[in-house]
Amino acid sequence: MRIDVLSLFPNMFAPMRESIIGKTVERGLVDFNVTDFRDYTENKHNKVDDEIYGGGQGMLLMPQPLFDAMDAVEKQAGSRGRVILMDPAGKTFNQSIAEELAQEDHLTIIAGHYEGYDERIRTLVDDEISLGDFVLTGGELGAMTVVDATVRLLDEALGDERSAVDESFSTGLLEYPQYTRPADFRGLKVPDVLLSGHHANIAKWKHKEALRRTYQRRPDLLADYELTPADQKLLKEIKQEEQIN
Repeated sequence: MRIDVLSLFPNMFAPMRESIIGKTVERGLVDFNVTDFRDYTENKHNKVDDEIYGGGQGMLLMPQPLFDAMDAVEKQAGSRGRVILMDPAGKTFNQSIAEELAQEDHLTIIAGHYEGYDERIRTLVDDEISLGDFVLTGGELGAMTVVDATVRLLDEALGDERSAVDESFSTGLLEYPQYTRPADFRGLKVPDVLLSGHHANIAKWKHKEALRRTYQRRPDLLADYELTPADQKLLKEIKQEEQIN
């Protein structure tokens, strides 16, 4: 996969060379590039933003630097790929979108700054994505989040393909509780079923606890989760246990 990011602050992306994402770059799974679109401005003062026609607060990013930077990406890569604009008005990013983006061969992410974008910049874009109902100083942190969540889903990125499948949101439920050694730490014990070696019982426990955690912390997710008759029975048990406790 090739990933291009257009940003005014390329140094903010230095952490993307670390950890799992950095390893995917080292191993050639990902070709990660950050372009400073200020380098493409034709303004003699090196400006990339200007006042808003009709009045308004702040400054808008001008179209010319971003259009020319995008042309440079296309010339180098052979295409623009799927172009994503980080914008508070975009659709909220989630695991489903990450899984969709992980199927692409090339992503180009525009990480803006200042008050916003000249509307004509949106003609370059295939998708507009937001992290949620809040506003950041710029799109860099959002872009890094999208890259991280997407790249870790690529084949061989995590080393164990099951890791991404079992995680929170990938199944529609939050992830079940997990434990490691020691089995008894300061009186806090690992559930007996996980030490039993009985794979069917362990699988049932994991699924029930995933349902429990989702019910406790994100009950809204259950509205979109297709509960089987067995799930409904487990959920009934969970609600009864919660009332007792």
